[in-house]
Amino acid sequence: MSQPLCLENLPRTVELERDGDGRPRLAYIDQRRLPGELAFERTGDWRAVVGAVKSLAVRGAPALGIAGAAAVALWAGNVGAGSPTAGGCREASPSFIAELGRVADEVADARPTAVNLAWGVRHLERLAHARADGGAAPRALADELYDEVKRMEAEDEAVNRAIGAHGAKLLAPGSRILTHCNAGSLGTAFFGTALGIVYAAAAQGKVERVYADETRPVGQGARLTAWELSRANVPCTLICDNMAASLMASGRVDAVLVGADRIAANGDAANKIGTYGVAVLARHHGIPFYVAAPTSTIDPTLPDGSGIPIEERDSAEVLPAPIPGVEVWNPAFDVTPASLITRIVTERGVFEPGKLVY
Repeated sequence: MSQPLCLENLPRTVELERDGDGRPRLAYIDQRRLPGELAFERTGDWRAVVGAVKSLAVRGAPALGIAGAAAVALWAGNVGAGSPTAGGCREASPSFIAELGRVADEVADARPTAVNLAWGVRHLERLAHARADGGAAPRALADELYDEVKRMEAEDEAVNRAIGAHGAKLLAPGSRILTHCNAGSLGTAFFGTALGIVYAAAAQGKVERVYADETRPVGQGARLTAWELSRANVPCTLICDNMAASLMASGRVDAVLVGADRIAANGDAANKIGTYGVAVLARHHGIPFYVAAPTSTIDPTLPDGSGIPIEERDSAEVLPAPIPGVEVWNPAFDVTPASLITRIVTERGVFEPGKLVY
């Protein structure tokens, strides 16, 4: 008998709120401290949000989109508009909008690969311009930006649940699923993309087990996915990255489910480093390889994956103690060609990689 799904055990990852004085602040899980400690941080400083994004305290494409938008809202509410009672009837000045633009640029540049970060930031920036052109006062504008981020949080969960519903149809009863990195509730406001499909399928009694790659070098699978699945009561087995081939060869994987940080117009998909290798293995063993992401992750300005910027991170993630004469190459992502992707699942449905609707 399958275990009952316990999504109520999953906390919300990023959430804009107001403190006792009415000032906006962002509450987020510091994912660097998982699985040992579930720690929530709260800040009203937009620069602290940028630091959290860069340090991977906040990560996962949809969550980054919300955090980026929230950072802009924090600047507007706590800096640009002054105190919660400031603003009066004066219109937002050109200098207010110009400074908001500079803040938006810095936030959007915090991590280059995940397009959702810039998507969330630019969405709020466009709204600010529109409201300023309409004569909104700074405080009223800041309040509208706050409300928009709250709307984005709710929309993210709704989108993820739609992805889950569409993707669950692809899985047969008793499915054994391999995943890489963390595309779960921790990577979104709530519910998840690839793991959202797992949760939707588990609710239907379709999931026998999830195999989670550890996901070197930062261990998002070992630290985050395994923790999350355990709390949700989904059977999970953690494996080292180099065990995936043997697991597939043994016939214990029915499908691979991963997320994405950016998808090009042709369906090439950037995801955590190591995803490309998993896709190659899946193709060799005849296992379907599914990518799950919201349409906000699709970048129609890029015809293919060759134009996706790949973030390179600190060598200490791979080699904490440097060895003289040894260089370290540490790309955070790789690009899986569309030819290796069976289907891409978005909130709009299930698509062949080259036939995306967005």
